Amino acid sequence: MTLPTFWFIVIAFLWVGYLFLEGFDLGVGMLMKLFARSERDRRVLLNTIGPVWDGNEVWLITAGAMTFAAFPMWYASLFSALYIPLTLVLLGLIFRAVSIEYRGKHDSDSWRNRWDWAMALGSFVSAFGVGAALALTSTGLPLNENGDRVGGAFAWLTPWAVLGGLAVVGFALVHACAFLMLKTDGEIRARARRALVRWLPVGILPLAAWAVGVQFLSGDLMSLIPLAVAVVAVAVAWLMASRGKEALAFGSLAAFLLFGAVSIFAAMYPVVLPSTLDAAWNLTVDNASSGPYTLKVITWVSVFGLPIVLLYQGWTYWVFRKRISADSIPAVHRITAQ
Repeated sequence: MTLPTFWFIVIAFLWVGYLFLEGFDLGVGMLMKLFARSERDRRVLLNTIGPVWDGNEVWLITAGAMTFAAFPMWYASLFSALYIPLTLVLLGLIFRAVSIEYRGKHDSDSWRNRWDWAMALGSFVSAFGVGAALALTSTGLPLNENGDRVGGAFAWLTPWAVLGGLAVVGFALVHACAFLMLKTDGEIRARARRALVRWLPVGILPLAAWAVGVQFLSGDLMSLIPLAVAVVAVAVAWLMASRGKEALAFGSLAAFLLFGAVSIFAAMYPVVLPSTLDAAWNLTVDNASSGPYTLKVITWVSVFGLPIVLLYQGWTYWVFRKRISADSIPAVHRITAQ
């Protein structure tokens, strides 16, 4: 295996990790307005992601940084073409972070409601923007021979971008329901299971359509195999959720994401960013990668760095593994400055 191919696999792994961890994180943010019925419900939802949400976002930063280091042409062409959606993603993440920290700073229903909307809309915009970017890197942008985008500021706004955005939003919502089944107890847990059983087929439909569409564009037998596994996995997820087997439902939904993403990246390879103008201008793992010395250096860094990150984040989830219920949430109390 060549180093450019190795780094294509690493970056695919980082994006799958981000969608898996930040997926339920963003979904919980959107459910603050779609699912929670009371202030106590919203506080339960926030406490499920409170210890981990900022660590989950590190995967996005790492995926972008590794793309820059290993495939600078891929990074430059994709990110420069997507200034508008990526700026919106950044703003959405900022609003999410601020809302988590600020909603409890003042005892006022209107104050909390404004920050809840910031959380929900910021989560939606972030999920949609990331999905649009990933869909475009698998289906193409109007790039010329220099890798520069042709067209206006909204040349990226294609049906594929919309489908990818809806795919990540839909997956995040059902993934959050599966996460809440595992992480909460009581009435919220029961409602999350009912919501997952009811909405799972609808939520994963855009992601399934995206994966199937990429197969029609550039897939082969080897990329169809993981897609078939993904179909089986999501069927198992729905069956397990309907039977109340929460861990198996969550794991099967994770398997659906993993194998669905593998099918997309396998269908793309060796192209990392197709040109919709001329296939001769496609960016590939060979013509978009850094030099051999750079790839060797970052490979050694990743060999030592990535396992440490995985162990640390795994330990974090283990420490905060206990379920949360409404009874775990103390009553709101006002603090008077002395």
